[in-house]
Amino acid sequence: NLHGKHPDNYMRLEMLMWSPSCIFLFFYLLFTRFWLISVLYAVWWFFDYDTPLRGGRRVPFMCGSKLWDYMRDYFPIKLVKTADLDPRQNYIFGFHPHGVLVAGAFTNFCTYATGFRQLFPGLTTYLLLLPLWFRAPFFRDYIMCAGLIPSSKESASYPLCQRGGGNAVVIAVGGAPEALDAHPGTYNVMLAKKKGFIKMAMEHGAHLVPVFSFGENEVFDQVKNTRGTWLRWTQERLQNIMGVSLPLFHARGIFQYSFGLMPYRKPINTVVGRPIRVDRNEKPTAEELDALHQLYMDELSNLFEEHKENYGVDKDKHLIFV
Repeated sequence: NLHGKHPDNYMRLEMLMWSPSCIFLFFYLLFTRFWLISVLYAVWWFFDYDTPLRGGRRVPFMCGSKLWDYMRDYFPIKLVKTADLDPRQNYIFGFHPHGVLVAGAFTNFCTYATGFRQLFPGLTTYLLLLPLWFRAPFFRDYIMCAGLIPSSKESASYPLCQRGGGNAVVIAVGGAPEALDAHPGTYNVMLAKKKGFIKMAMEHGAHLVPVFSFGENEVFDQVKNTRGTWLRWTQERLQNIMGVSLPLFHARGIFQYSFGLMPYRKPINTVVGRPIRVDRNEKPTAEELDALHQLYMDELSNLFEEHKENYGVDKDKHLIFV
């Protein structure tokens, strides 16, 4: 798994609600007069089992739904281009920070709401998600419609192996552990020891593209959980057991602004950086891997410094690599 064993989910509330519901529906139907639906789906699932590992099954109608326009306008969310990307190449987008929702990653790279196709013509994006969610009947088909694929090496490698280029795998590098550090005004990026995506880029000759989403950490408040406290210890242990992190977040309500689980209406500006050229090297040495990893961190830091004042970040704020 490219994120240790953690997800790059787009909306954990939706995942935690709909996935169990779909599993319940599948088994419930078996004990009703509609049992044939579950039986036929099980047969379909057997023959379709490997589809998530083969690029999924994106449905343009789903990606272009008007619903995502409302989501974009709620915050609002904007995609910012800094350089052209050659559609004849394949890419790995490193998305930072994870935040609580990964709203910027989903809206920009799984939907058509922010104009990715117009800004980067010829590119198709694939956002990685914890494989666990693809084991839920019905739900797996729903998330594949938006271009989500499992965060396994086999799944991520498939688009990168396609000849002709034009594919971009999007990885929220910090994974779910980074969500526990998603406090407003903080810029902690879990990247110092994350080298799996760097190695994959070298093995496939996929160019690396740093992406920083300004405002991703601002849409929720989170109960203070400094490292070393009992709360953080509990969250990390539950994460190790369950595979998903459980940040205690809160924001506003639907009809009031004092408390609730609705995210704040704070702008999210996702800036796509300049590509880092990567030559194919199927067996990189540790030194080559470390050098490219350091270059990536330098480019991400430069991207942050170059654009931070445009999006309300103080001059004395800098990225902290964890």
